[in-house]
Amino acid sequence: MVEQLLQSLSRFLPETTLTVALCSTVVVSLFLGRKSQATLFVALAGLVLATWFSFDQMGVSETIFSGMVAVDPFSVFFKLLVGLSAILILLFSLYSSEVQSTLHRAGEYSALILAMALGMFLMAGASNLLMMVLAIELTSLSSYILAGYTREASDSSEASLKYIIYGAVSTGVMLYGISILYGLTGATDFYGINRALTEESVNSVALLVSIIMILVGFGYKISAVPFHFWTPDVYEGAPITITAFLSVASKAAGFALMMRFFKVSFIDANAVGLPTGVWTSLQGFEWNKIVAILSVLTMTLGNLVAVWQNNLKRLLAYSSIAHAGYMLMGVVVLSDKGLAAVLIYFMVYLFMNLGAFYVVMLVANKTGSEDIDSYKGLGHRSPLVSVAMVIFFISLAGLPPTAGFIGKLFLFAALLDATWIWLAVVGALNSVVSLYYYVRVVRNMFLRDPEGNAEPILFSTPQLAIVMLLLLPTLFFGLFYSPMVELANASVMMFGIR
Repeated sequence: MVEQLLQSLSRFLPETTLTVALCSTVVVSLFLGRKSQATLFVALAGLVLATWFSFDQMGVSETIFSGMVAVDPFSVFFKLLVGLSAILILLFSLYSSEVQSTLHRAGEYSALILAMALGMFLMAGASNLLMMVLAIELTSLSSYILAGYTREASDSSEASLKYIIYGAVSTGVMLYGISILYGLTGATDFYGINRALTEESVNSVALLVSIIMILVGFGYKISAVPFHFWTPDVYEGAPITITAFLSVASKAAGFALMMRFFKVSFIDANAVGLPTGVWTSLQGFEWNKIVAILSVLTMTLGNLVAVWQNNLKRLLAYSSIAHAGYMLMGVVVLSDKGLAAVLIYFMVYLFMNLGAFYVVMLVANKTGSEDIDSYKGLGHRSPLVSVAMVIFFISLAGLPPTAGFIGKLFLFAALLDATWIWLAVVGALNSVVSLYYYVRVVRNMFLRDPEGNAEPILFSTPQLAIVMLLLLPTLFFGLFYSPMVELANASVMMFGIR
């Protein structure tokens, strides 16, 4: 027992590091005063170390703590994604006027960022229903507080309250679905659920109700329609740094947990006569058709509503909803190729979406506005940042030669390979719609004269360096994508095997 516990702890180093860093930020905040930025750097050091320990686990494939948590290439991939996102968010925070104006709460801010990252690390590896709920709650409770971090802003408290209400309802529905699933299978770990569904028949209606209820919880975490209502208000009311973190890391953790839950619990690993990498569902339950409907609704509503937005944060919020719909297309495909496509998309989404949010933050710091009209003439006032924003938008729209094109290319290739032709057509049409609202911003930057003050907007060298740090991978992976594809394929190769 002790030996097993020590073995599990040795594989739990990334999470342990984040826990120690969280406690350290609180202690540093107490001793160095409330207005010190030292806590941000302590949190940054902890995240770098946790990300390094995660990378060191790349070749491992086992479960720890009696099957509660999986440590495999799939979970490591998402831990690296979350870790890198959190590191970039803390770098953003050093130049955010919203965070710097509330420096007396930097200790709480840093600790909550670490708590969110810890919850997401656990979500990436959770392979038990209890751990799944605990990880979601740790992430959610931290994000509720951070959404209302800037209490001085009129819409911040409203955003936090709406977030809590929607989160409580979705979690309650999800827990009820989990209780039904446990009653049907008598197991809480994903592999036990799979064995129960393999060896005996269960009530199909109860199983359907259970999965729909659990999907409510997943849909809330990834901002899928019709569980997306919190997203625009929370994204607008929260600090831009937190909005960016939620749009990438929280979504990634939600997808990681959803994909592990469905692949391990509901896929028949013993099916024969199928092409390599194609799955078949247990009990004849075609949950992928439900996910396909969610995908269509999510990408369509996200893109159509984004067309009418004038606030950049709300526009990017609906854009984020639409991208969740695109990534759900990969989950629909019952193949390793589909999951690898989702992983590739997340890699490119990290750089292009964080890049867009970072530019919005820099411009808002200077102009005091997040409205599209404040971008009029920005191409003349700050050419480098404006060109970077154009490239990020081109990538979000999925146009070559950017990394966003590669992400969508592999998603559509997986759909066509699995003969989901109609879903690929819907996705392509939605990509065309998304061009319109991205071009609106580009038009204001380069084809409209500035209103009022037309003086150049200058940014510091470190601020521009972060822009380039996000811009270069967006272009590089659009041309040289082999390393990205190899990493994604390696991450799903042994996924779900025990």
